[in-house]
Amino acid sequence: MSDKDKPNATGQGQLRGLKVVEFAHVVAGPLAGSMLADQGADVVHVEPPGAGDAARAMGPRRDGVPLWFKVSGRNKRSVTLDLHHEAARAVAHRLVAWADVVIVTLRAGRLRSWGLDWEAVHRINPQAVLLQISGFGATSSQADAPGFGKMGEARSGVVHLTGSPDGPPVHTGFSHGDAVTGLMGAYAVLAALHRRDHDPDFDGEWIDLALFEPLFRLVEWQVIVHDQLGTVPQRSGNQLAVAPAAVINTYRSRDAQWITVTSATLRSVRNVARLLGLPEEEFATSEQQHARRGELDDGLRAWVAERSEAECLEAFARAEVVASRVFDAADIAADPVYAEREDIVTVADPDLGEVRMQAVIPHFRQHPGRIWRTGPALGQDNDLVYRDWLGLSDEELAALEKNDAV
Repeated sequence: MSDKDKPNATGQGQLRGLKVVEFAHVVAGPLAGSMLADQGADVVHVEPPGAGDAARAMGPRRDGVPLWFKVSGRNKRSVTLDLHHEAARAVAHRLVAWADVVIVTLRAGRLRSWGLDWEAVHRINPQAVLLQISGFGATSSQADAPGFGKMGEARSGVVHLTGSPDGPPVHTGFSHGDAVTGLMGAYAVLAALHRRDHDPDFDGEWIDLALFEPLFRLVEWQVIVHDQLGTVPQRSGNQLAVAPAAVINTYRSRDAQWITVTSATLRSVRNVARLLGLPEEEFATSEQQHARRGELDDGLRAWVAERSEAECLEAFARAEVVASRVFDAADIAADPVYAEREDIVTVADPDLGEVRMQAVIPHFRQHPGRIWRTGPALGQDNDLVYRDWLGLSDEELAALEKNDAV
């Protein structure tokens, strides 16, 4: 069976039959599309001819084959289209008319000039849901300014809160801001589709999402604390800045392994005290526990340093202290719980043979999504999408190809 004829994810999953077109690249917009594709949506990823999505060239390679895009582009159709050409823009508008959902990450000025802004999309397809992701949002005075996920992280307040009190602000080691924006974008699309399916007067929807807003929303307490107390929460290492928990930190074992210990309830902190040989009755209230959190932290650091990781984890389990090894990728690949959850799956790839990657998450037990392909070759689905789905004629396709518009 050729890949063109292979049944795609619309055969199963919660979103089978949903049609999505992405004029988006690196990372937030495509990740929103990935969340929809994993659950069965037909997602068409539009890329410029030649190099394609910049994500294709990012990250480590094996035998010259980029690995990241094999995951980020999975379950999607790839088509090429050079939107600098008027004829290509006409095809883009046909894709908008075909789709239920349009995802864009281009700057506001470019969207307007190419007819992919809200007014144009709504005119072409009044029922379409438009997810527009940008650095600062379409209503901001900086609507046409460039933006990346790390900028969003910094602007959200999250980076200010991350790191040691006496150290610099710290970014996470992956595309945190982009990823959370992609997730919130997918959630917003589903909210709009629910309205579409239940409101006879639905007239399309424009989701206007800035890269700093999702993380900003998730730190629920920073604004109200500043508003009501006039204080600015500060970095507190591995502790939570406003949480009452007396023990949250990482500790290094005798065999040089890192272990996270977290005790967020009165009982769990008393369990830590008992493990360290301290009188439990002296840790009966949250005030007592908070006042002596430094003593507990220092005691755990010394206690863990005297034991191997295995000894620590066994003792923690007996004492009902919540703890975990700090996992790296190799730990994840070998972990029995990941295996039991079927969170890593093996997928066939035309370039690399069999590859392992994250499964479709979350798990739907009745109607699960699936991975039916890894990230496709650039323009692999031009013929299927343009000829079979949009109905372009041989002459139209030939003219586009002659002008290098696809």
